[in-house]
Amino acid sequence: MAAPGGKGIATTNEVIESALIRAPLSHVWHFIKLPEFHKFWSAIDKAEHVKGTSSETDVVRWTFKDGSVVEVKQDEHSNLDHFITYSVINTEPELTYSSVVSTIRCWPVTSGEFEDCTFVRWTSKFSSDADIGVLEDAKYKRRDALKDLGMAAAKMVKEHAK
Repeated sequence: MAAPGGKGIATTNEVIESALIRAPLSHVWHFIKLPEFHKFWSAIDKAEHVKGTSSETDVVRWTFKDGSVVEVKQDEHSNLDHFITYSVINTEPELTYSSVVSTIRCWPVTSGEFEDCTFVRWTSKFSSDADIGVLEDAKYKRRDALKDLGMAAAKMVKEHAK
């Protein structure tokens, strides 16, 4: 049965992905800065600050290896609570939906079997015009990025052990 107005099945427009990374919080948090994402996320070719924005606005351009370009604006960043929130403000090619705001939050695991590991959660809230294909794409991209983050942090652990 179609929803009223023939729009199809209603869905939540939030993607939540998480991972346990086998590295201390300090090693993981090192990468969670918008201009540093290319140092862990293998899909990004380069990350650079966008010139000409106001001094109060932190905008970074991510150029992906597939040729797409995404400009993100940092909305919040906390070194105390270990989270960053950013929004997409411009893309090439254009998005098929109006907006998305994402938050990456990290917690240290302080005891038990996974002591000295880091739990990372990446949430993305999409505007209501994002379809299921957008959400599925975002889910797998975040899973890949979290896997890449784990590998980058593990490499840092090995380098610091020398």
